[in-house]
Parts: sequence; C-alpha cells; structure tokens
Amino acid sequence: GSAMVARALWALLAALRAGWCLLPQSGYLHPDEFFQAPEVMAGDILNLQVYYPWEFLSSSPCRTVVFPLMTSGVTYWVIKSLQQLDICSSCINSYTLLVSPRLLFTIFSFILDYSVYRLAPFWGADPWKALVLLAGSYVTLVFYTRTFTNTLEGLLFALLMVLISSRKSNGSSAEPTSSSLIGVITTAGFFNRPTFLAFALMPLLYWASLIVDSQKNIKTLINHFLKFILCACFTAVVFITADTFYFTSVSLDNLYSTNKSSLIDVIAQLHEKMVVTPFNFLRYNLNPHNLALHGSHPRVTHFTVNGVMLFGILHILAIGAGFKMLRKYVHQLMLVRWCYPGPPGLLMHSEGSPTLLLFYFVPLAFLSLFSHQEPRFLIPLILPLVLFSASPNRAVKWKLLLVLFNLLGALLFGCLHQGGLIPCLFHLEQLIHSPASSGYPRHYTLLFAHTYMPPRSLLNIKKTDMHVEVIDMAGSGEEALCQTVEQRASNFTCSDCHIFIIIPGTVRATITKCGVSFRNETLIFPHLSMEDPPRIPVLSSGNWRSQLGLYILELNR
Repeated sequence: GSAMVARALWALLAALRAGWCLLPQSGYLHPDEFFQAPEVMAGDILNLQVYYPWEFLSSSPCRTVVFPLMTSGVTYWVIKSLQQLDICSSCINSYTLLVSPRLLFTIFSFILDYSVYRLAPFWGADPWKALVLLAGSYVTLVFYTRTFTNTLEGLLFALLMVLISSRKSNGSSAEPTSSSLIGVITTAGFFNRPTFLAFALMPLLYWASLIVDSQKNIKTLINHFLKFILCACFTAVVFITADTFYFTSVSLDNLYSTNKSSLIDVIAQLHEKMVVTPFNFLRYNLNPHNLALHGSHPRVTHFTVNGVMLFGILHILAIGAGFKMLRKYVHQLMLVRWCYPGPPGLLMHSEGSPTLLLFYFVPLAFLSLFSHQEPRFLIPLILPLVLFSASPNRAVKWKLLLVLFNLLGALLFGCLHQGGLIPCLFHLEQLIHSPASSGYPRHYTLLFAHTYMPPRSLLNIKKTDMHVEVIDMAGSGEEALCQTVEQRASNFTCSDCHIFIIIPGTVRATITKCGVSFRNETLIFPHLSMEDPPRIPVLSSGNWRSQLGLYILELNR
C-alpha cells in the first residue's frame, strides 16, 4: 500500500515538474541560467541581439561551446526550422525562446529519477522512497529544470554513479564493464565544468578499487585503465577541436586554401590556435583576485548555509550521521589497528551508508576550498543525499518540515526571486512587436535598474534591427541613475521615441527624485529583489504589492 502511494506521489510530482516548466516558472535564479547557453545560442543560431558574456569571447574562452550547442542550440535550430518550413509562422517568440531549452533540460532531469531507481537497490535504499524525496525536492523542481551547467554536471554525476554501481545475480558487487563510457563521461563533465572532478573523485576511486579487487590478471587490469584513458583522450580531442573551430573562427576551407596546405600544416595551424577551455577556466578561477570580483565567502558557507538552503533537514541529518560514523570508525580503528595491519576498508570493501556519505561530503569539502561559494554549485549532491536518506534503517523523520521547506523553496525561487523580470520581458516583446509598432518604425530605449541582467534574446530583436536599445544599470546608485535618466529625457527629440525604465518597487522612490514625470506605469507582481529587499514595516502596510512588484515606467515627453 505504501509503495502504491509513493508511486502515485512520484507521478504527481513528475507531472508538476513538466507542467510548471511549460507555465513557465517566473523566478530568475541567477544570470548564468541564461548567459551560459541560451543567450549565446540565440545570437549564433537565431541571429538575435544578445549580450555575449566574457567567457564566450574569443579573447577569453572559458566555457566549452559543445554543451550549449547540444542543448539550447538544438532547440533553437528546431524552432527556426519549423518557422522556415512554414509549419509554425511565429515559432520564435519570447515564450518559445525561454521554454524550449528549459523543456529539454526538464526531460533530461528524468535521468536523475532513472539513476535513483537503478541505484537504490545497489546502495540499500528504498527506490520509491528515494524517488519521492528526489521529485519532491524544490532543487529538482526548480534548479534541474533550468539551463545551468550545474544541472548538466548533476546529470553526468548521476550517469557516472550508475556506471560504477553494478551487482551480480548473487548480490555481490560486479566488476564494472563500462570503462570506455566512464572515460567519456568523466572528460565531458570536466569540459562542462572542471569542478566535476570533485564529484567524480570518489566514484572513480570506488570503480578503481572494484577493478583491482576483482582482477587477478594484470593484463586485464591494464586493459580496463587503457580503455578509460584512450576514451577520455578521444573525448578531450573532440571538445578541443569543436572549441578551437568556434572561438578562433577557423574553417577547413581557410586552412586548405593557403597554397594547398598539407595535412601536417593543417594540424600545425590547429595546434597553434588550440583552445582548451577548462584550463582557461581553472587559470581564471584559481586566481583569488578574480574570484573576489564575483564575491568572496567564508570557507564554511557550503557546509553551514548553502547545504541547508538547498536540502534543509536532510543536510543537517547527513552531517549528524557523518560525525557518528566518523567517531565509530576512528574508535574501531584505534581498537583493532594493532590486530589487523593494513589500510582501513571504509571505502574499498563497504557499500551503503559510509560510502554514500563520502560521495556527499568529499565533493562538498573540495568545493569549500574555493572562496566563491554559491548554492547551485552543490545541486549534483542531491543524488547521494536522497539515496542515503532513503535507506531502510533510516526512517525519514520531520516529514512535515520537509514538505513545508520544499514548498517554501519552490515558492521563493520558482516564483518570487526576481520573478517580475521574465514577465516584464514578455510584455516588452509584445509591445515592441505589436501591429502598431510594425506599421512604422518606433525607437525604444529600455533602461533596467536594480534587477538581474536582462537576457536580451527574450526581446526577440534581430541583429539588423537598430530600433531597440537596452541599457543595464545593474545596481547603480541614485546619482548615476538620475544622471542617465535625465540625459535620456533631454535627448527626447524624435516624435516616436519611447523610453521605459524598469525598476523594483523597493527603489521606486529613487526615480521620483530624478525630476522626471511618467505618462504610463505598469506593475508586474510578484518580484522579490534580495539585493533591495522590502522593508517589513512597509510590507505590513497597504503598500505591500508595490514593494513586491517590478515597475515598467514610460517616460513622459
């Protein structure tokens, strides 16, 4: 009976995940969900006006283009083809530009569910209990349906876990046979995000220990590791070649056109221009000064804040269990070390809880070595955490607290957090492309202040169109903001110019000090800016909608 209830609950939560993606979710988690794939691909494939982040400039290539092309690139190519074939006359709009890459990621997110179902018996967990914990987490509902490189990192980590966890029919651990695939996934994960090595370390050690334990023949042992290394190298060559062609604008025609270059000359030219994005990424991020530009945090932030923010009570219970297990292990080690010389076998000869805790805490510890610590960096850890929490000898306590925590997280990050910006861009896209605007050219100036970076691609403006200007003032102070607004107002010369200022309700009063008037204003609700949070006394007054809203103000002539 309980298994049937769990299955029905998982199916309901899976439908919610897909349905909420299509609605779509209005919350805006972090600029990287747009600027590490969809924004770049919208410019390259759909020829739209976009903002290219510094990581994708040829002067500083730090992100591989392979995964953006395989995800957002493919979805944009599909909607572009549908429009060109007249199957869908207006396939390219702000909704499809937002939802199509997200929908692909939502479909991919079910790799997590498949992995949990496959892994649960191996690691001694209840499959449906683990699936409900996974599907009911707001991390799965919100983060795993967004176009983050961290999302792909989590999916590759899940596939790696599946490949290293195999069992014989008699119940004992089987030697993993997928050395080639393990090599491919490890390298692909490294090129997606070099931090993948922190997640892959313990699974790879576990895999290596299984091979060493199961092989009596040194030739077979070498064969396993050789397959792994060769496939890893081949995958690296594919990524490096793709990135080199993308970032250096090299074409095969150009390479061969110079005096009919020989193959050796072509290879030499490619080697000279070779782009290895993970090394550029590491070189940048290992510089403390560069990390400080993105925000420095105490080294314990992942352990004490981010883990709790993402996983709530499950993270706290895992820490408690980790300390208990460590104390027990150290105690046993001290008692029996003199009787049994040799290395301790916590990882090499054990399955279940101790190893899962290592899969959870070792990556956490490695990521804590860096001073820049954001919650999304930890989302791949949901897999070992739900498997550990769903083991039969561990009852899921605090069920009501877990439900309330995930409801709050889904509401905060899926709806409220910067939640007015995407609907605002939808509204502006409709305004710019309205029949009234298409009849004769109008010029639009869109000034964003105290919001996250607006993804220009959602405005659906072609690169050839010069009638829309986007100004991102970020968190500019009152003086700089007023100076820009007054300057734009004084240059208000053309008869069909429209200037819109987009600003949160919490800093709406700043604009009134700029000495300009507005002919029209639109309030988009809800919108919560954590950088400019609403004041509690104001929230309790009748002005709470304004404080939790985003204003679109049209400047008066």
